Order: sequence, then C-alpha cells, then structure tokens
Amino acid sequence: MALIVQKYGGTSVGSPERIKNVAKRVARAHAQGHQLVVVVSAMSGETNRLVALAKEVQAKPDPRELDVVISTGEQVTIGLLSMALQEIGIKARSYTGPQVRILTDNSYTKARILKIDEEPIRRDLDDGCVVVVAGFQGVDDAGNITTLGRGGSDTTGVALAAALSADECQIYTDVDGVYTTDPRIVPEARKLDTITFEEMLEMASLGSKVLQIRSVEFAGKYKVRLRVLSSFKEECEGTLITFEEDIKMEQPIISGIAFSRDEAKVTIQGVPDRPGIAYQILGPVAEANIDVDMIIQNVGQDGSTDFSFTVPRAEYDRTLSILEGVKTHVKAREVHGDRAMAKVSVVGVGMRSHVGIASRMFRTLAEEGINIQMISTSEIKISVVVDEKYLELAVRVLHKAFELDHQPS
Repeated sequence: MALIVQKYGGTSVGSPERIKNVAKRVARAHAQGHQLVVVVSAMSGETNRLVALAKEVQAKPDPRELDVVISTGEQVTIGLLSMALQEIGIKARSYTGPQVRILTDNSYTKARILKIDEEPIRRDLDDGCVVVVAGFQGVDDAGNITTLGRGGSDTTGVALAAALSADECQIYTDVDGVYTTDPRIVPEARKLDTITFEEMLEMASLGSKVLQIRSVEFAGKYKVRLRVLSSFKEECEGTLITFEEDIKMEQPIISGIAFSRDEAKVTIQGVPDRPGIAYQILGPVAEANIDVDMIIQNVGQDGSTDFSFTVPRAEYDRTLSILEGVKTHVKAREVHGDRAMAKVSVVGVGMRSHVGIASRMFRTLAEEGINIQMISTSEIKISVVVDEKYLELAVRVLHKAFELDHQPS
C-alpha cells in the first residue's frame, strides 16, 4: 500500500463526464489499497472566465478580492469530484486550501506556500477516505484567501506530497509524459521514461510547458518523486521525474530540446566602458520588475561597449522606453532591438561528462544557415537565441543531430 497524491489539471476535469472519468481512475487506485489525496484545478476555462468577470466590475481588480473570486473555480471542482466518488461507492471528502490550512504569505495572486497542516488529511486517510483538495489556493496568517499564480495546482500537489511524505506525486495532464521535444514540431519526438529533476527544471525554465517550474523546484527540494501521466490514456506509465542516482548509467547525453518563442532582444550601443555600467543599465530594468535572461557585452577598442540582453516579448516596448532614459544618463549612442527572437536549448545531465556538445550544436545550426545571435550555457544546458523564423527548423535539425528519436540501448 502506498500513499499517493494525484493532481488533475483543468482539461482533465473540464466537464461532468471527465470528472466522472477521473473518479473511476481514482477508484481503481483506491481498490488496489492505496491511500489517495487528489488535488484538482478549476474546470478548463473557468479561471479565465472569473478573471474576466472581475474586470467587468473593476478595471484593475483589487488583488485580495480577485483571489476571493478566482479561488471559487477549484471549490466547484472538489465538490463535484467528491460527489462523483461517492456516487460510485467511494468515501470522499473535499477541502479548500484554507480548510486544509495551506498557509501562505500574503502576496495575493502569486502567494508562496509556507506550511501545511496535514493532520486533518491524515485522519481522513486513516478512516478510508479519498481526500480531495483544491489546488492553487491557500490562506495567509490573517485568514485571507490567497492564490498561488498560474499553474499553482501543480505546486499544491507537490507541497502536499512533501508534507505527507507521499510515495509519489502523480501529475495527470492532457499529455502522456515528457517528450524529447514538442511532438507538434518534431513528430519523431520520443516520450522519456525518466528524467532528472535538474533536467526537468531546465526544460521548464526554457519553455517546456508540461510542468510549472515552481512545482519542479519544490519537488527537487523536498525529494518528492514526480510522475507525469495522461488522464485520457489507460495503462500509461508516463514519465518519472526523479534523482540522478535513480537513472540507469547509460542515460543519453542529451535528454531533450526546449524552446521559447517569447523572446525579444534589446541593445544599447556606444556605452562608455567603465565600472558599474552594467548596473546602471540593468538596474532600472530590474526595478521595473522585468526579467532579463541572456546578456552579452562587446567591448570595442574606442573605450565603448555594446550591451545586449533578452527580455520577455511582452516587455519589449517597456524595456526600450526605459533604455531611452538610460541612454541619456550613461551617454550611450543608440538603443535598438528585435522582438522576433526565439530561444532553443539542448538539455542533458550527460553533458557533464562529454565534450563537443556545443560544437556539434553550433555546426548543425551553421549547416542550415541559422545565425546564432546570443549564447548561454550551464553545466547541463546550452541555449542560443536565433531569429524566430528559424525556430522550428533549428529544433528539428538538433533533434536529429543528437539522435533523440532513437531509444537508448
């Protein structure tokens, strides 16, 4: 008998029929003797509907009251799933985040989990109940309802698994696992049986949308084994996200290729090359709460430097506006940029013990006439920025070059 936390996303519970199907899946696991905590999201589209409703009443909704409104989506789902389980003879009890007392800070709409009181859940589990918990929400010290931000139900599931010392946290989605890359771009993409936390963290941060990055961070920190599964396929083993020591020795060098279309590049040229100039440029950008990713500085012989960096595409115009002010202050020559950028990354823990990965990546792109504009590396990943029009070609040729369509022996 195992203690398992299962999490179902919005598409998995998107209609009464799908909720009934989830109940049947839960019932099968319960019949095998497992103790089950089920975390659910709002029904697909419901959170967007509630946000739109709030904006009809208040143009810029008060964050505290917005959390009160949007937390109701999950409350509906937990009640319906508990009813569906009871209808097929399974003892079930639902809890909102505040009822469980998932204690968070008071950062409305993007709260962080601080502590969970798991005792009520343990009592129900010992009594033979399936416990159904609302994802995405909690309560602060003052008793205010809070929400965890988009995708926060994944984090709720992992946090509960950590608090309960669960044997496994199973994340059910509309895909059947983690793939070497997006199968919509590369039909030969292969589902991975296992992937390490480090690799999944890089994949999530670099554009893979399978799991919310905070949930992977949480799972790695608290040693929670994660499994990604499809709620629409039976007998699916999914992908196990686990520790490097659990993975077989012949793990491939590269595990996957991640990408992001959400990139823009900005450049400030002719900047005097002096100590502190990077802070003078990036400080105002950081104060505007704009995330900066890759950074390149080219120092010329005339005592000036060109400074380039990438930002999310939605922040491109605002960043240019900020840099126009910076240009005058630092006496730079020009500010310009390009919003049509994309980032492509190869990821794999095997890179630690193999050389030549970067050269193979760069040669493959060069052979296709794809110009690399920026490069960033870590111990287990190499990322490049290219023109967006080359994104899909880059992903396809790199997938082939690193033989990711072949099952490792």
